[in-house]
Order: sequence, then C-alpha cells, then structure tokens
Amino acid sequence: MSPTYDPNDNEAGMKLLEDLTTYAYQVQQQVLAEILTRNIHTEYLRSFLNGHSDKKTFKEKVPVVDYEDVKPYIERIANGEPSEIISAQPITELLTSSGTSGGQPKMMPSTAEDLDRKTFFYNLLVPVMNKYVEGLDQGKGMYLLFIKPEILTPSGLMARPVLTSYYKSNYFINRPFNRFNVYTSPDETILCPDSKQSMYCQLLCGLVQRDEVLRAGAVFASAFLRAIKFLEDYWIELCSNIRAGHISDWITDPSCRKAVSLILCKPCSDLADLIEYECGSKSWEGIIKKLWPKTKYIEVIVTGSMAQYIPTLEFYSGGLPLVSTMYASSECYLGINLKPLSKPSDVSYTLLPNMAYFEFLLNKKARMEIVDLVDVKPGHYYELVVTTFTGLYRYRVGDILMVTGFHNNAPQFRFVHRRNVVLSIDTDKTNEEDLLNAVTQAKCRLLEPLGFLLTEYTSYADTSSIPGHYVLYWELKMKGNNDLPELDHSVMERCCSIVEDSLDSVYRRCRKKDNSIGPLEIRVVKQGTFDALMDFCVFQGSSVNQYKTPRCIKSDEAIEILNARVMGRFFSKTVPFWEPFRMLA
Repeated sequence: MSPTYDPNDNEAGMKLLEDLTTYAYQVQQQVLAEILTRNIHTEYLRSFLNGHSDKKTFKEKVPVVDYEDVKPYIERIANGEPSEIISAQPITELLTSSGTSGGQPKMMPSTAEDLDRKTFFYNLLVPVMNKYVEGLDQGKGMYLLFIKPEILTPSGLMARPVLTSYYKSNYFINRPFNRFNVYTSPDETILCPDSKQSMYCQLLCGLVQRDEVLRAGAVFASAFLRAIKFLEDYWIELCSNIRAGHISDWITDPSCRKAVSLILCKPCSDLADLIEYECGSKSWEGIIKKLWPKTKYIEVIVTGSMAQYIPTLEFYSGGLPLVSTMYASSECYLGINLKPLSKPSDVSYTLLPNMAYFEFLLNKKARMEIVDLVDVKPGHYYELVVTTFTGLYRYRVGDILMVTGFHNNAPQFRFVHRRNVVLSIDTDKTNEEDLLNAVTQAKCRLLEPLGFLLTEYTSYADTSSIPGHYVLYWELKMKGNNDLPELDHSVMERCCSIVEDSLDSVYRRCRKKDNSIGPLEIRVVKQGTFDALMDFCVFQGSSVNQYKTPRCIKSDEAIEILNARVMGRFFSKTVPFWEPFRMLA
C-alpha cells in the first residue's frame, strides 16, 4: 500500500516527498522485493525465475520486453483466463494506451490497488503547487476533463483509457473534500459520454464561476486549445444561456442539465455583457486572463509532442505560467515536477521511487546497457523500463529521457520523445512504419494505376490552427514522362482519405469521435524539392553519404523550403471509419 497522509497537510506531503527521494535506493529495493515476492508464482515469472525472487536472478533471467512480447499474456486475460498468468492480484481492468499494436490500442493490466497508488500520486501534486503558489484554497480550478470510449472484453473486464478509468472510479467520484482541489466542473459534466455536451457544460460552469477561478487547465495542451476553439464557436450561445439563466435545449444529458442548473440558477445579464464584450473584441490575445482574471497559472502538459502548442497557449494566456505538474503513462504513474513554475523548456520530472521498479536502457556503441534508477548519469539519454505492481516486468515504455540532475538521491529527467514516433497532434502517436504503410496504401491503390510515381515524401504536424492536422509533402512524376499533368482533385482527396483510413485506431478516434485532429492534407511539391531539402540538411551538417530523407520535418527552415515549392494542396473530404476496438474470444 502507498504511504498515507492528510492531503490537506502541505508540510506532511513535502516531508513524504523528501523521504522518498532521500531513500530512493532503499525504496526501489523494497518495491522490487515486494513485486517479486508477491508475483513469484505467476505463470510469467515462474517460467524465468523457477521460484527464485532475488534481484540478481531477476536481472539475469527476466528479459527486457516490448509490448509484442507480453501481448499474448494480456490478451489471454482479456479473453477470460485467470489473472495469475501475470499478476497474483486480480486484474480488475485493462488500460488502453495511446500507443498501438496491429492498429489497435495497447492494453495494460491494472488492479484495484493501483487506483490507490494513483490517488496517492495526485495528492502529492498539491503540496508542491502550494509551495510555489499561495492561496489556492481560496478558489477553484477550471479543469476541463473528459472521458473516452470503453469496451467490455470477453472476460468481462473493461478496457478504457487510464484517465477514464480514474474519473469513473470511486477514488474520484467519492473523493474526500480537499480545499486545494475544488473544481468548477461538476462530476456529472466530466463523466458525460457526449464530448460536445461535456465541453459546453464545463465551459458554461467555468464562465458562471469566473470570479472563483484561480487556475485553469486540461490534461494536454491540445485539449485546452480545443476548448478555446470551442469557446470561439459557442460564446454567443453561452452568453445567451447566462443572460436567461437557462441551459440550451440541445443539452439532453439529464445529469448534466441537473448539475449545471444548480450553478446556472438565475439570469445574470451583467456577466453575459462582460463576456460578450471580451469575446467580441478584435483579438483574443490574453483571453484567458480577461475572462478569468484571478487565474494564477494554466496547468497542461506542454512537454514532449505537446511543446508544439506553447506559442499558441502563450498567445491566449496573457503571460500566465504554463505548468506541467506530472509525468504518467498507461503502464504506471511516474514522476512529479518539483519546480512547477519553471519554463516549459526547463521542465524536469522527479521519478517517485515507490511507484514502480525503474530501470534505464542506455544505447552504448551498438550494445544496450541497463542501469538502476540511482545509477543514471546527468546528461545521458535513456529509455525507460518499468516493472510494475500490476503485472509488467522489465517492460520498455518507449519514452526517451535525459537526466538533468538529482533531487536528493532521486534522478530528475527531461522527457525528450517517444521512441519511433514521427507525428502527434493529440493522443495519437504515428510511427514511421505506420506512416509508410498508410502512404503505400494510397500509392498502390490510386496513384500507380494512373501512372504516377511517388518519388519522395515527408510530413509534419501542423498546429497553426485548431485542431491541428497532419500534412504530407509528396513529390510526384509520371512514368516515362518528366512533366506532371494537372492533378485531379478528386483523386488526391481520395488519397488523403485512404491515408487516414490506413492509420491506427487512436488517430481515427481522434478524427471521428474526439474531433481533436483536423482533416489530413497532402501538399504536392515541384520536382527537385527533395533535392533542395537534402541540400539544406547537408548544409546544416548532415553527411551527404548517409543522408536519408526525414519522414517528419520539425525545422521551420525546412518547412519553408517545402512550402515555397507547393503546386497543389488537397484535404480529406471524409471522416475515417472508427469504432471501439473489439476483442475476439
């Protein structure tokens, strides 16, 4: 069990953090011993350890694995076999990851005890923020939180995203009162399955309680910006509701209507006038501070792929600090930002040694070296490996981290990137192989039968508008002819659709269900464009002999080179097919 303390007691929380980080080595040894002792008789560990539960045998015998290695075990549990395959404790649900396998979300095992561990983690965020920002118990947080679709597996276990799991748990719904964590959004609006109704109701409640809002945020930067775009589209209707003291009729979820009506309990013309004045102005620069003037910071994840949204957030925020408080994954919760007001580019997370047993892969001259948590070295890059309480053993999470220093004896890391991911707008993570497969589908099914050759391609995640979207740059030529004829719009639009249909389930869910990614775009460039791109990369220091066309572009200068040579722009006109994935028994 996780250590217990009163989450309203800041001093006790900070002391607990100091103890955990001071005794990081000892805590890690205890964690591994507990995991191995508890699970030594599971089918998975028994096949490697033969009854031995010491660290030396674990390191020598248990392999470092990817998802494909453990997928058969997890699927057996999803199809009804006992949890003892991997976990002595009952698996109570499966957490779907933003990463995919075979086009479907990866599934991570979870137990009832794991929710207790997550609650402990969330509670530790409070004293850290209170150390740097005073008076957070004098108001509310306008956090825009949402649930995602879930499915019932043949075993009867639910498979759902990690945050959906937590928001639907008793740990969240029946949480004890914490004066530092009061939300403007009623639980009913967070738990509403209709994302549009949920967004509308949460924004309406946030506007009505504007004078109480001390902090605003969402989980990811992309979700917060999506809320701003929604506000741009619906502020007139929201003002009408506030002026009338009545919620729009299209909000049909009865729990939402009842909860919001308790907040929107009377007409308020003055507030409606004020919001109309601010939202009706020519520029929305600084709109967050204008609408919620007491806001002290914006809490969103802006590390990793979310860093691309920082300039847009800064435009809307009016100079408010952007705070990334935590580092977590579907596998387990990992680390806390102990300096939450640091610049986004300087954010480091301190891994909490009681959350899992941590190891780190170091790619060292064509051989992999693995080290423990306390043995990492500042300035070095590592891939995170976890052994969890819930049935993952020496599992490669896929995150590349750089050690920035230590807090007491616990290392601090900067999140660098996900292994192999080239494109990401929201929770989607498209790797180079998936992108190649999707482009190949369009090429083989449409382009080649018409005599076109796709000679080169690359991509980038365009977040200049909300929602962001994928942009593919294609250089085409005709077989046996250097002159490219005028491109048929319908053919190119179908190419866009085929690419989208060929991407994984998470991308297609973001496009269809969440509306968090816009239509995919193909920009056809002049012949010779990729030669110019190579010249630029070589000029920047790439070896001409080892040069390979990058499949994702992040350099502004490189994007300018490509955009200057665009001959035609085409967008997908259809929304890709998506439905919650099905487990087949």
